[in-house]
This record gives sequence, C-alpha cells and structure tokens, in this order.
Amino acid sequence: MENLLGLLRVRVVKGINLAYRDATGSDPYVVVRMGNQKLKTSVKKNNVNPIWNEDLTLTVSNPLQPVKLKVYDKDTFSRDDKMGDAEIDIEPFVEAVKMNLSGLPNGTTIRRVYPNRQNCLAEESGIVWRDDKVVQEIILRLRNVESGELELQLMWISIPGASGF
Repeated sequence: MENLLGLLRVRVVKGINLAYRDATGSDPYVVVRMGNQKLKTSVKKNNVNPIWNEDLTLTVSNPLQPVKLKVYDKDTFSRDDKMGDAEIDIEPFVEAVKMNLSGLPNGTTIRRVYPNRQNCLAEESGIVWRDDKVVQEIILRLRNVESGELELQLMWISIPGASGF
C-alpha cells in the first residue's frame, strides 16, 4: 500500500425503479468493485425502490480506475439474477480533491459533471464542498437492464501518513 492516496467512501443511498426479477418484486443488493476490491450492501427483501444508506469504503491507489457497480436479485435456490450495472469515472472527483481546498463556504460547487455517452449519469452531478470535505451526489442509470437507477454519494477521506496528492 505504499502508493495509497486515500479512501473513497461510497454511500449507496437507494435504488429507484429497479427491475422485477421475481413474481412480486426483487431482493436487491449492490456489489461495488474497484480493482481487486469487492464490497456489497445488505439485501433488501421484496423491494424495487430499496433504501440502503450504507457506506462502503474503498482504498484508492490508482485514481484512473473506475468504480464498478452491479445490482443483483438475491435468490435462495438458484444463482442470483443480474439487475443491471453502472460505472463511475472518479477522475473528476479526484481532480477536485487534488485542489486541496479549505475554508470554502458550505455547499460551494467545485465542479459539475454532465451525462454523456461515456458515463452512466442519469443527470448532472455536482462536486461540492460540504462540512470541510469534497462530496459528490450521483444518480446512475443502470445498463443492461430494462429499468433502474442508483443514488450514491462519494466522499474523500484523507489518511494521515498516506502519500495523498
């Protein structure tokens, strides 16, 4: 971990209009990957609009690596069904962190990221200064599925002694 830059806290807030994979709905959970790291949320039973509000923390050593998310429907007696996937390019977020900002008024927008064909953003996403931290609220449109979005929040956590930026 000699090239550890810091931690990326991914708060999986909620799912919106997720796909039905069972007769009465789905039992969704989210898998978050970055490089060889893999974390997952809890399963929300029978809910296509689940609220997780769960924090998953990834170590960042390569800021060019995307964060990959996959949503699954938990099944008891068969393989879990895929419910879509998305990817986050964290480079704009990391660039805002690299600015080493301090003393900004709470809620100041540092940068905006717009939806395009290369990202999964459902709408414009602001990178803001909140409570002395760089934060980004994101709504991702899931790919490879008939419907569904994920609402997330990214927050950078500096580590004393880490190489940082």
